[in-house]
Amino acid sequence: MKYIDEFRDGQLAQGLAAAIAAAVQPARHYAFMEFCGGHTHAISRYGVTDLLPSSVRMVHGPGCPVCVLPIGRIDMAISLAIEQGVILCSYGDCLRVPASGGLSLLKAKSRGGDVRMVYSAADTLKIARENPQRQVVFFAIGFETTTPPTAVVIKQAAAEGLKNFSVLCNHVLTPAAIAAILDSPDVHLDGFVGPAHVSTVIGSAPYEPFAARYRKPVVIAGFEPLDVMQAILMLIRQVNEGRGEVENEFTRAVTRTGNLKAQDIVNAVLEIRPSFEWRGLGSIEKSALAIRQEYAAFDAETRFDLTYRAVPDHKGCDCGAILRGVKAPRDCKLFGTVCTPENPIGSCMVSSEGACAAHYTYGRYKDV
Repeated sequence: MKYIDEFRDGQLAQGLAAAIAAAVQPARHYAFMEFCGGHTHAISRYGVTDLLPSSVRMVHGPGCPVCVLPIGRIDMAISLAIEQGVILCSYGDCLRVPASGGLSLLKAKSRGGDVRMVYSAADTLKIARENPQRQVVFFAIGFETTTPPTAVVIKQAAAEGLKNFSVLCNHVLTPAAIAAILDSPDVHLDGFVGPAHVSTVIGSAPYEPFAARYRKPVVIAGFEPLDVMQAILMLIRQVNEGRGEVENEFTRAVTRTGNLKAQDIVNAVLEIRPSFEWRGLGSIEKSALAIRQEYAAFDAETRFDLTYRAVPDHKGCDCGAILRGVKAPRDCKLFGTVCTPENPIGSCMVSSEGACAAHYTYGRYKDV
């Protein structure tokens, strides 16, 4: 299948591995963060690290939207379902993320909350139309990739005059998180494998300011194993040459400017929040989006007078450190024993894009 089979070719992978081995400098060690959870999943699934020299280390980043959502935001959604009696619509992975008091959205459903899994933002509009007597809230999460659909449904709800539909907006922004990681004193990185889906929307240009400021190379890569390996080779060459530039390996889908139509829709409906708390990274300025005043009638935080309350993570869980790249999944004492995909203690074990779930599913921790 075009754009898939040729990016999973074993012989080409061996060739790229040889090129990477030839490119590394004997006295140097390289640490590259794959920001996106999709890359973490691909690296674990296809065993990319097995083909890399020991001097090249891949560090898992916070690019799983389910993983970085703090407990307090999930608590807000649970309160809407249980205390306010709304129909709470959410993407599937969010339902299993542990929250306060041993709850999750799935457990809130078992206690009588009307929590429904949806496959798209548009599904929530359909539910709102079919239940005019009930308040319907869409628990919107994700990076820039899933933000345009949220903006579209808000515009549609406004155009239709739906009085029973609102959005609990938790969309976060990639460049701000990367900058926060680079500002962290306990993380040493030589470069980034830039996200693929996010970059199809925002383009490669937003990464240029911090690549220049921090002198750290960024190579945007697709999600296939050969995409990732080619990006690693490009990063190594940049480091060897002392460059800190943005390069685009994923040229078949990503441009410098991105999807301008999608950006216009988002900018018309949403605006940058002053600050937003990320799990593991703390509060980051201008790192998330909120609903503009013009569409405040569809803002669940305003409609239901919700107040965010920060909640600490489970004491034994190292998800925060894993999301910052300070620890690997196997460094957590709960990993693979108390905490498994069937019984997640932390958010990194919930989504398939979470670092812990990827390591556990494909058994990479067993080789250590």
